[in-house]
Amino acid sequence: MRFLCLVCFDGAIIDTLPPGEWAQLGRDSAAYDVELQRRGNYIAAEALLSTDTARTVQMRNGVVSVADGPVAALSEPIAGFILIEAADMAEALEIGAHIPLARIGSVEVRPVMTF
Repeated sequence: MRFLCLVCFDGAIIDTLPPGEWAQLGRDSAAYDVELQRRGNYIAAEALLSTDTARTVQMRNGVVSVADGPVAALSEPIAGFILIEAADMAEALEIGAHIPLARIGSVEVRPVMTF
């Protein structure tokens, strides 16, 4: 089964981290992606720019509207994602729990719908 791990954290926390910890989290994240590839769980992963770069687009009754910002204000905005393959939710949660950025935020693990 495929699962999407939405990595969420408040970007303001970066300024409160001890020197070098943000860079270490980046290195740990890259190493974890490599480990997931080695184990056959990795499909794709990307980090996102801050929410101030987001735009939300909608189509209502044939009219397109674009607004600055993300769809919803979240206490911990989505900062990136990892798309994984796992046997079940238990394995997906285990993988999500070890995503390095879970140390400063949270990871939502959600099954991918198949049609």
